[in-house]
Order: sequence, then C-alpha cells, then structure tokens
Amino acid sequence: MIAFPLEGIEKAPLESLKALQLERLQWSLRHAYENVPHYRKKFDAAGAKPQDCRSLADLARFPFTTKADLRETYPFGMFAVPMDQVVRIHASSGTTGKPTVVGYTAKDIDTWTHVMARSIRAAGARPGNKVHVAYGYGLFTGGLGAHYGAERLGLAVVPLGGGMTERQVQLIADFKPEIIMVTPSYMLAIADEMERQGIDPRKTSLRIGIFGAEPWTNEMRRNIEERLKIEAIDLYGLSEVIGPGVAQECLETKDGLTIWEDHFYPEVVDPASGAPLRDGEKGELVFTSLTKEALPVIRYRTRDLTRLLPGTARTMRRMEKITGRSDDMLIIRGVNVFPSQIEELILKQPSLSPHYVLELSKDGPLDHLTVLVEGKGGEALRHDIKSYIGITVDVKEVPISSIERSIGKAKRVVDKRPKGA
Repeated sequence: MIAFPLEGIEKAPLESLKALQLERLQWSLRHAYENVPHYRKKFDAAGAKPQDCRSLADLARFPFTTKADLRETYPFGMFAVPMDQVVRIHASSGTTGKPTVVGYTAKDIDTWTHVMARSIRAAGARPGNKVHVAYGYGLFTGGLGAHYGAERLGLAVVPLGGGMTERQVQLIADFKPEIIMVTPSYMLAIADEMERQGIDPRKTSLRIGIFGAEPWTNEMRRNIEERLKIEAIDLYGLSEVIGPGVAQECLETKDGLTIWEDHFYPEVVDPASGAPLRDGEKGELVFTSLTKEALPVIRYRTRDLTRLLPGTARTMRRMEKITGRSDDMLIIRGVNVFPSQIEELILKQPSLSPHYVLELSKDGPLDHLTVLVEGKGGEALRHDIKSYIGITVDVKEVPISSIERSIGKAKRVVDKRPKGA
C-alpha cells in the first residue's frame, strides 16, 4: 500500500499553483460551455465566453450557479458527458424541493478518492490505522466519499454508516479504531451512549475525529475534545462540488481548512450583491470546479459564510471554519441570528447538554424564538442570548435525552409559524 506522502502541489510555490489553476479553469469553462446547454445559455446572456478568461480575476465576469440551476435541469441536465461515461450518481435528500443530482465519471471518482485520501492524511491518519465511518452511505456523499478516500490512504475501514448507536459503541469498543468520521452532532450522541453503557468516552481507542456535513462551532470542538480526549478536525465538502474532501483542517495547525485549490477554485462574495470580496473579508463562499468531468460547476454559491486566509501548513489558502449559512439565518424582530451563535452560548453552560432545538412561532405579528435545552441553566442562557445576540427568547428546560438525537445532519430549527405568515 502506498505511503501517500505530502504531495508536491501542497507545498508548491504560489506562482506554480496559480498557473495550474488558470490552465485548469480555462479548460473547465470551455468544457461547461461546449457540453452543457444551460451553461452556454447563461454565459451568452452574461456576455462571457470561455476565451474571455485570461486571468484568474476574469472568473468574476461569469455568472453564478445556484441550487436552483440544478433543480431547473433535474435530473441530468447539467451533466457535461454522455450517460455511458457516468459511473456514479448521488443526490441530496430533496427535503426543500427537488433533489440536486450529481454525477461522476471514473476520473471524477478517482479525483474524489484522491482529495479525500489527502484530507484524511492531513487530519493525522496514516496507513495501517483503522477508521470507523459513521457517515450515511447511499445517495448521501459522506459515507462513500470517506470510505474510498480511507481505502486509498491505506486505512482499514469499518463501514457502519449512520444509526444503530448501541452497535456503534460496541464496535468502537471491540475493533478499537483510531479514527472516526461522523457528523459532530452524532459524535455527541455516540458519547451519550458510551456513558449509558458505562464506558468512559475518554478511554476508548479513538484519537482523531474527522467531522463534517454540518456547521459546528469551536465551542463544540472543545466540548468534543474534552469529553472524548481526541483531536477534533474539520472536514468540508458539498455534493454539488464533489462531496466531502473539498477542504480539510490540518492536524499540525488546526487553524482553518486548507482548500484543495488545485481542484476547487474558491471565491468569497458579498451575499447580497454578489460582488467579489478580498481575501480576509467575510462573505459567502463560491466554488468553481477545475477538474470535474461529469458535472462541472462554475461559481457555485454554497450559501456558507466564511473568509479566505493565506496558507500555513500548505501553500493553498485556508477558509475560516464554517459556523453559519446565509440561508439558515433567522431574523427575529429585526435581528439576524444564526443557530451557531446560540449553540456557542449553550456550550458555555456546563449544566446544559449540547443538544438543543430552536422553535420559531408567532407572538401576534412578530416572530418569537423558544430554545429547548436539556439540563439546568436556562435562565443564565436566556440572559446570555439577550446580552450577546440582542434578542429576548424563551428558554425551555427539558429532561436529559428528550431531544431527538441526530444520526446525520442535526435538525436544529423547527418552524411552527402558520404557513404564509
């Protein structure tokens, strides 16, 4: 099995990386324009042709792609290759409309496997380790993305998937994996089950957790690391861009996620105007694929909020940890509120469990927020939310374990407002 050492491109001079990016960007624009009628129509409407891209800055001349584009062309209208070249199809759950469908050629699968292996190595895993994969398998990209990457790196994979929490704990105890890959909220549910079974979460074989698929705060990182005595490392991806493996936090620095810029070109734009922002300014993350064949994406608006930072452990730029999205923002009596802000305050209260639900309702004509928490300390939390966020909320204390444990992405917000309100 290969040792998978640090690749040359990870430490390449910035000029070499930018030259490679421009070459690949020009190819990707041509590929999308020539093979996807939807892209050709959008480029023509914007007055932008692939040959107009003579520098990386010229990418800003091209139109954005959104989830609506993928839904409008459902299921395969954004594919840039014939179906006989597509070897894999994944899709989102479609809970907010038609699912977004993504396809992969054999080369795309190889690229995805490679960036995932690179990610898992950057998180501190090494050939010979065992990895417990508790991401969901199937149409969701998490499980298979983690699985293929871990095998490429030379890890022994325990492909359990989500759910069956009692069995998760049993196999961790029996198989003694060093690495776990799972959503951070489900990691906490696994820790709860360990304690229920009389197992000390700090004394398992686990030493590294690679967590992704949902925003999570640094406060939650500290909670997980203290509770399980592991290194909690951030993984980022989304199916429209490739799946997990777009960016990865490096164990040696843990200072943001290194974006694998040789395959995915990042921008940050103003969420309202779409205007490009300079590195270091916070806004909405946008990605352009540089090497994807089946489903190229040009300036895809992720809705994730972050900022771009210079490289540290690698040449490639970092992105700040994602803790919110422009489309999960709540507006409560004129105040912009992200669930991650409230989560951070909950995790600072030692008498509260990290599990919570935000219930939206109507108080006359105004929106009202109720925070359901497990344990004691609700009044202190209500005070902190008023002090730090600036809104008055109700905090309802409920018994431990009464809030449903997520086996995948946690559902934090329940909207009880009348339809159309």
